[in-house]
Amino acid sequence: MPQQTSTSRRQFISSAAFSSTAMIAGAGGLASTQSSLDAAEAFARKGGPRFQIGLAAYSLRNYFSFMKGKEKKPADLEKAIDMIGFLDYCVAQGFQAAELTSYFFKPDADDAYFLELKRQAFLKGVTISGIAIGNNFTRGAGDKLDQEIDSAIKWIDHAAVLGAPHIRFFAGTGKELDEHPERFDEAVEAMKRCADHAAKRGVFLGIENHGNLRAEQLLSLIEAIDHPWVGINLDTGNFFTDDPYGDLQRCVPYAVNVQVKVSMRRPDRSKYPADLTRVGKILKDAGYQGFVVLEYEDEAPYENIPDAHRKLREALV
Repeated sequence: MPQQTSTSRRQFISSAAFSSTAMIAGAGGLASTQSSLDAAEAFARKGGPRFQIGLAAYSLRNYFSFMKGKEKKPADLEKAIDMIGFLDYCVAQGFQAAELTSYFFKPDADDAYFLELKRQAFLKGVTISGIAIGNNFTRGAGDKLDQEIDSAIKWIDHAAVLGAPHIRFFAGTGKELDEHPERFDEAVEAMKRCADHAAKRGVFLGIENHGNLRAEQLLSLIEAIDHPWVGINLDTGNFFTDDPYGDLQRCVPYAVNVQVKVSMRRPDRSKYPADLTRVGKILKDAGYQGFVVLEYEDEAPYENIPDAHRKLREALV
């Protein structure tokens, strides 16, 4: 296993917290260093909350012509879209950023394709907030896990060419970690390998609370990986618990990207409307700074995304 060469997240953030506190004290403030150092594993951010609002391509998943390298028929040919068309849609709807889900890229996507997407995004004034991949690092040691790591590293390289600063990672599933505790360490080592490569390419890795990962499992992974280029891709609709808002509060200090859904699910998976005002307050109270990406997964996206976008903006004011 390659030795980790990057500074650990704890060392990196403790140093940043110390420098920040020293500056405040030097300006006559009496800020305590202890509060910063107590949260040494969280990201140290200066100033108040700042948001760039984007849209995830997954919101229009039924209208792309490709799915994980295979052709598929769009749900409505008149509403069919490709990635450049998705960037145009983001412009039309007033989104500042776009998350480009890898599932919908052309199967022969190469550096020339990614560079053209980067060029088009720049010309349209849309920031590429990141890309999303569907890896699983709790499959168990062996060829399948090795293939997952190789694929993830390939996508890190693609992200660097595209100019995407972040990749959504699926560390694995809560069920697999419950049934095979040894896979926790395997997932940690896999993430560390990817993180060391991502650090060299300037790409953040955000572990999503996907696959019914509970908050404590997600936070344990972040603590064990302990890497300055790894955080949480916090999906507001993916905690299927009795207290999802409490779960979000616990995890948001470690977020490097936030995806907002308009619906949430109970433990039995039944849906109910998300309280976007409450979600916005959690992000603001935590002083989160970064991308907030609408990932619309409900019915009639073309008809309902504009209103969801408006409500999200209102919640973040």
